[in-house]
Amino acid sequence: MFRKVGRWSYTHRWQVVFAWLFVLISTNVVAAQMGPAFESAFQDIGSESDRGGAVLAEHFPELNSTLTGSIVVQAEQGVTTPEVQTAMEGLLTEVAKIEGVKIVSPYEEIGQQQLAPDGTIAFARVNLAPDIDPTEAGIIGEEIRDLIEPIEEAQPAIAIEVGGEPLTVFEPPETEFIGLAFAVIILILAFGSVLAMGLPIGVALVGVGTGAAITTMMTHITSIPDFAPLIGIMIGLGVGIDYALFIVTRYRKAMKEGLAPLDAVAIAMDTAGRAVVFAGLTVVASLLGLLLIGLSFASGLGISASATVAVTMVASVTLLPALLGFAQEKLEITRVRGLISAGLIALAMFGFGANILPLAAVAAPAGIIVLLLGLVFKPLQKLVPSRPEKPLRETLAYTWSRSIQARPWVFLFVGGGILLLLSAPLLSLRLGFSDEGNFPEDETARKAYDLVAEGFGPGANGLIITTISIDETKDAGPQLAKMAELQQVIEADAGIATVSPALPSNLEDVEASEAFLLSVIPTTSPQDQVTEETVQRLRQEVIPQAVDGSGLEVNLTGSVPIDIDFTSYMGERSLVFFSVVLIISFVLLMAVFRSLLVPLKAVIMNMLSISAAYGVVVALFQWGWFGSITGIEPAPIEPFVPMMLFAIVFGLSMDYEVFLLSRIKEEFDKTGDAANSVADGLASTARVITAAAAIMTVVFGSFLFEDLRVVKLFGVGLSMAVLLDASFVRMLLVPATMELLGKKNWWLPGWLDRRLPKINVEGSDV
Repeated sequence: MFRKVGRWSYTHRWQVVFAWLFVLISTNVVAAQMGPAFESAFQDIGSESDRGGAVLAEHFPELNSTLTGSIVVQAEQGVTTPEVQTAMEGLLTEVAKIEGVKIVSPYEEIGQQQLAPDGTIAFARVNLAPDIDPTEAGIIGEEIRDLIEPIEEAQPAIAIEVGGEPLTVFEPPETEFIGLAFAVIILILAFGSVLAMGLPIGVALVGVGTGAAITTMMTHITSIPDFAPLIGIMIGLGVGIDYALFIVTRYRKAMKEGLAPLDAVAIAMDTAGRAVVFAGLTVVASLLGLLLIGLSFASGLGISASATVAVTMVASVTLLPALLGFAQEKLEITRVRGLISAGLIALAMFGFGANILPLAAVAAPAGIIVLLLGLVFKPLQKLVPSRPEKPLRETLAYTWSRSIQARPWVFLFVGGGILLLLSAPLLSLRLGFSDEGNFPEDETARKAYDLVAEGFGPGANGLIITTISIDETKDAGPQLAKMAELQQVIEADAGIATVSPALPSNLEDVEASEAFLLSVIPTTSPQDQVTEETVQRLRQEVIPQAVDGSGLEVNLTGSVPIDIDFTSYMGERSLVFFSVVLIISFVLLMAVFRSLLVPLKAVIMNMLSISAAYGVVVALFQWGWFGSITGIEPAPIEPFVPMMLFAIVFGLSMDYEVFLLSRIKEEFDKTGDAANSVADGLASTARVITAAAAIMTVVFGSFLFEDLRVVKLFGVGLSMAVLLDASFVRMLLVPATMELLGKKNWWLPGWLDRRLPKINVEGSDV
């Protein structure tokens, strides 16, 4: 089948290329017409915070919103002076006119707690309607900033900031161009051919462009978080370049063996193309494993990312053979003009991604000019001599493998020890959500956060809303007395700064109220571990003791309790997710390689590299190591990140596993030499695996320069996992362990061999 697909795509190349152009353009046009409808709110999981939210929705609808923000004002002359109050009340009136927006003003009775004790800072709460998605929320944030601008111009002494992540608009990502620039250089160094470099990048861009459009359309079908497209771009670029790189490498090998271009495409598709489909489906399956979590938020991430990977995989096995049909023998030809132009284009992409716009503005036109001059200027038309190929057993990779195999125990302990050392910070992993205090300091949301902390204390940014429901079957008098006692008990807790007076659901007849609300401000910031401990203490000890036997139902809700409950929910389901992915990976590898020990080693080594990557993430993002260089401030690790990283990295590691071990198995089947088959397999795949890993490392790592912390976290985690997997695991632990086990690597009990399905991922060179 793979040969047929390759041959058909090659011989019908014009139709395939036009079909992909149609798909790329049409999906993006439709996506643009539909617009995004991202959803970042967490669904009801039956937690205490959800029960509290239900009380808010029923009795305090003006305070119930999953998307909230704030408008913070600072005025040294006082926020209640006539000129400031008049300006702010006018502003809040205009903001309240925006559809879907409700304002809780500090100048109203319900918002009296929103005036700082010293009178210089105040904030209004901005509650958005439940049907507003994050994209619309960002637009509302822009509208509010437009309304603020004339006030600040008229009264320079007033500082007004818009707070809250929902109202924040981040700049579109550009740092992926840094990764693409390095990919150009790495591919030219690996291939020695400009055209061979361009094909993988072109296929990856088509796959990512189509996948991003499909993700946008899917937001109207299922719940997908607003940062999902960035994750899709990150993964799509990495796997797209990887997959095309493996196929092009096999095509060039077949061409050098004297095959015609059409036959070379067929061979490449039946070998590398087959492995690409297997690897791609494994990544998709790993990502779809997030459906097991049972949360639309996690499912949306998995579905959107897997869609991008699937589209990129299909492009690799259809569009790429078509493009090879146009290139044919020219793939091996590189002229001076192409080499110089490619270098200048890479420089331009780096300048654009690094926001060095003058560099991009000069390098891009220069690259085009060099190409045009090359049409008439003969020195630019000269061929760049190709590098001579060394015999396999004279390569550095072969020598490296034999050196490892000569002292397998030493390198096993060294490589494993380094990975375990890097994994050590994982022992202190704390799952949770960062807050606006981790935003860049020049963002208005960060400025608003800092102003609120300055005026009200750090805990004011993480208000804990306490809902109290009255038992209507009992006398209200004792319950109201107990509620007053509860307020005093909560305020006396060491982790609480202030508690507002109880707000009744019926302002006209307090005793007829069915519910009350307390606004509780902790002493510490939302992401501080002390805050989490305070919430747990209130829930488990303070409140149950205070209301025991009273009939009052008390629930803690608000952003901090919601985040705590969501983190706990995700943590409880992580073990199931990890177990399923590990078992599926083990069975698949066992079926592919007909071995019991090879997949067992693969699972253990993959876990080692992933845990080491987690350790680096904890050190950088939770402990704040090298924060002055990276711009990262310490905070907990978002609870969905470990699972997403695990799904992606475990799938990607299968790529290298399949490409390396299949070549080793192929050599072993031919020769029966357990030692040299390892060295030969490593030598024949080292260049392509190293190039692929280097590209992925740089593409993922470039997202460290993005504004969104969660995107930085994904980028660093993926980058480190790929780097460690391709270096310590593939180039160190694999040859060491395979040398130690020898022919036992390929042992499989007969009864199990008969029951396992046969999966051929390497095809045949014949």
